[in-house]
Amino acid sequence: MDERQARAWLATAVDEARAGLAEGGIPIGAALYAPDGTLLGRGHNRRVQDDDPSAHAETAAFRAAGRQRSYRGTTMVTTLSPCWYCSGLVRQFGISRVVIGEAATFHGGHDWLAGHGVEIVLLQDPECVAMMRAFVKDHPLLWKEDIGD
Repeated sequence: MDERQARAWLATAVDEARAGLAEGGIPIGAALYAPDGTLLGRGHNRRVQDDDPSAHAETAAFRAAGRQRSYRGTTMVTTLSPCWYCSGLVRQFGISRVVIGEAATFHGGHDWLAGHGVEIVLLQDPECVAMMRAFVKDHPLLWKEDIGD
C-alpha cells in the first residue's frame, strides 16, 4: 500500500478520534475500507460515552460496516496500535491489512498480527502521537483503565 493512500485513509480515523475526544471520550478512531477503497464503516472509541468496555474504535468501525460476505482484502485503519481485543477481531474475520497511525504511545498486538500474515502499515503520524500523549498526560487513570492496566 502506498503511504499517500494510507495517510488519506488515516484522516478519516483521525476525524473520528477528534469526535471521541470532543464527546469526553478516549481519542481513538478507526475506519474499515473495502478492497476497492470504498469506506465501509467508521467509528471511535465510546467506552466512556456508552459505559461499555467493549466499545473500541475498531469494533465501532467494524459494526458500522455491517455484514460483509468476506473481509479478505479489507483494510482496518486505526489511529493507535490495536489492543489484543481489536487484534483478535482483525484476525478472526480475516482483515488483510491494518494501517496504524501510531504505536509510540501504546504498542498493541500488531506484531502478532504481522506474524499471522496481516499486512501492517505503521505511519507514526505526529498528530496521532501528540493527541494520545496529551490525553494520557491529562487523563492517566482513564488511559490505564482503557488499556487494562
